[in-house]
Amino acid sequence: MNKNELVSAVAEKAGLTKADALSAVDAVFDTVQAELKKGGDIRLAGFGAFTVSRREASKGRNPSTGAEVDIPARNVPKFTAGKGLKDAVNS
Repeated sequence: MNKNELVSAVAEKAGLTKADALSAVDAVFDTVQAELKKGGDIRLAGFGAFTVSRREASKGRNPSTGAEVDIPARNVPKFTAGKGLKDAVNS
């Protein structure tokens, strides 16, 4: 499912116009992104949690040349599925 299909499904399920559903979906994505950007997390009971994890700097190798490469430290977004979502997928 891509974003357009998601917007269509939300519009149909919630009885909204596609424009209103697009605004709602964009607002959710923007809110999640903004919260993670400032280092916070979002926990949705029964669905899952969006968090930020810190990856420390490390050394890697270029597979083509074998040369050692420095990999800088960075923050990475993570999603952990909640019990309700796991149960829904496995039933």
